[in-house]
Formats: sequence, structure tokens, C-alpha cells
Amino acid sequence: MTPALWPWSLFAAMIAAAGLPIYIHAPKFYVDSYGTSLTALGLTLAALRLIDVVQDPLLGWLAEAGRRYRATLVWVAAMVMALAMTGLFAVAPPIAPLAWFALTLILLFSGFSFLTIVFYAQGVQKAAQLGPKGHFRLAGWRETGSLLGVSAAAVAPVGLASVTAHPFTGFALGFAVLALMATLAMRGEWGSAAAQANDRPTADLSLFRPILADTLARRLLLIALLNAAPVAVTSTLFLFFVESRLNAPGLEGPLLLLFFLSAAASAPVWSRAAARFGAKRSLLAAMALAIAAFLWAVTLREGDVVPFALICAASGAALGADLTLLPALFARRLATLGKGEGAAFGLWSFMSKLSLALAAATLLPALQAAEFTPGTNNTEPALFALSLLYAALPCALKLLAITLLAMTETDEPRA
Repeated sequence: MTPALWPWSLFAAMIAAAGLPIYIHAPKFYVDSYGTSLTALGLTLAALRLIDVVQDPLLGWLAEAGRRYRATLVWVAAMVMALAMTGLFAVAPPIAPLAWFALTLILLFSGFSFLTIVFYAQGVQKAAQLGPKGHFRLAGWRETGSLLGVSAAAVAPVGLASVTAHPFTGFALGFAVLALMATLAMRGEWGSAAAQANDRPTADLSLFRPILADTLARRLLLIALLNAAPVAVTSTLFLFFVESRLNAPGLEGPLLLLFFLSAAASAPVWSRAAARFGAKRSLLAAMALAIAAFLWAVTLREGDVVPFALICAASGAALGADLTLLPALFARRLATLGKGEGAAFGLWSFMSKLSLALAAATLLPALQAAEFTPGTNNTEPALFALSLLYAALPCALKLLAITLLAMTETDEPRA
């Protein structure tokens, strides 16, 4: 009997809903509701990202060292996330709003990071039960759920605003219900305590040694860093590009939704392509598609909304491959190594967060140096600088990732 994989989609959707959408919603909510300084919120988010970067390897160690208690740790992390989300959006700050913002986000992002690491690590074992193409089959279900979760969370507050005066309260409570449902659905997937009692992982940083000592695993981690960098760049500058370069304020939500839905729709397609043509070849094709899309974006001017919508659809489709195939290649390698999955995905998460932290630390100061200001009143040189950073820089970074991947011999069976 084929194992049901829908719980993996549901759990992935829950995790994803607490990721990127929070960076979109939380700052504006605190500015509108409590008058918090946008500059102060930006600095706080940058600091929290740095904390996130540092703690991910430690959370990977915890996921690996606490394997026999994994089911309990998952419940604790999920409930911490639900409480933190409720505190962030549905509870009036009992202390200074900025301090409450920081506290709730630390808890939310810690739970998010731990669940992401454990979820992907457990997926290595699950894929082994699904046959030779198990990693790509599981990735298709998992990443489709993840992208649908991002899409729903990105637009949920806007939709709830039409039916309630407190849309973010509804969003937070809805997330808490989703967290409970997803954790219940996955309750049988973490392995029994008896089975995991036989695993006695070393409770020190030597857990990372098998991954860092393996040439292919190290190479895939570096590719992950380079490949995540373009997404970090475009995520950081997306709202500015739509509002200022295209002069299309108000269309950010629909265009963002189009981007994520395109990624979600493409994930199963890329999974099937990998099964037929190989993950490496399919991933290289997706990277080339992303470069073509963003080269077009460099040429856009005010009012070019329709071309940008096509770019969102194409780049979203390319993202579906990034999120599906690259983690599957890494998981396949971990299955070959046979140990350290939790620690390995701690390092994987670290690479992704490092890209976000570097983007936050460099892009906005670069825009300010180009005399760019948020809004629709900018000089042409400032808008050109925005276009270069938003579209040309990701192309250069993606080219580096393509070059490294093309030079990498993966452990896929040859066609």
C-alpha cells in the first residue's frame, strides 16, 4: 500500500505560513497599529535574522541529539509557534511594542527553524520507504504544500479584512488551528521512541563532521547558498520594485500571489521532470529560466505591469524547481551517508538564512547610497540602481550557482 503523503503537504504549509509572510505582514501591522518606527523595526528584524543564522546549526544538533524525543519536541515547537503568532498579532503588547515584537518573533522563528530542520531530516527516512524516486516524489508533495501555505498566508489578512475588523487576529487564530491540525496529521511520522532508542547520536558538534567531510554534501551546501541569494535579493526588494519602478502601488499582493502560485503549480512538474530527465538537468533548466526572466526585468519601466506579471509567473516556476529539486539532491546524498540528517539540515537552513541576512545588510544601504527613497518620487538614476539590484544582481548570482552545479557530479544514476 502506498503511504499517504498529504500530511507532509499540510505540515509544510503550516511551516511556510510562518516564514516569508511574517516579513511581509508584521512590520506594517506594528507601524499601523502601534506607531512603531519603520527604521526601528528594520533594525530589529536584521538583528533577529542574525540570531536565526547563529542558532540554526545548534537547532540541527538538537534535532539530531534528541532523535528519541523528536515527536515530543515537534509538539512543543508547534505550540510555541502558535502561541507566538497569537501574541504577535492578536494580543495587545503588555510591554513596549518593539520589545514585544522582538520577543514574539524570536519564539516564532526559533520554532519555525527547528520544525523546518526536523521536517526535512525526517523526510530522508520517509523517502527511503517510497522507492528509488522517493526523494523527488516526497519533495513534490512537500514543496507544493509549502508554496500553497506561503501563498495563502500572504493574502489571508487582505481577505479577512473584508469580513472582520480584526483581520490579523483572525490570521493568528487560523494559524494556531492549522498548527494543531498539521501536527496531529503528522503524529505517526516521527518514528517510535523504541526504534529511536537504538540510535545513540554523539551529543557534540561531531554530528556535523560526516556532512562537512563529504565533498558532494559540501558542494551542495555551497550551491544552496549561491542559489538562495537571488531569492533573498528579490524578496527584499520586491515591494520597492513594484511600487517605485513600476509605479503600481496596490498591486504588490496580487503579483506576489501570482509568483507563489506559479511556484506551487510547477513543483509537481519539476518533480516529474527530475524522475524522467534527472534532477541536475532539470534544475539547470530552471536556473536558466530564472536568468531569462530577470534579464527581462532589468528593462522594465513605469507601467510595465503585464510584462512583470509574466516575469513573476516564470520566475515563480523556476523557484518551484529550486525548492523541490535541490533539497531532494541533498537528501539523497544524506541517505547515502546514512547519518546526521538533523545536523545536515541545520546547516542547510543556515545557508538559506545567511543569504537573507546578507541581503538585508547590504541591499538597503546600497539603495540609500543611490539616493533611492520608498515611494513614487525618485530620480531615474535611483530607479536604475533599483533595477540593477533587483534584477541584474540575481542573474549574476544565479550564473555562479549554475556554473558550480554544472561542474558537480551528483550521485544520481546515469540515464
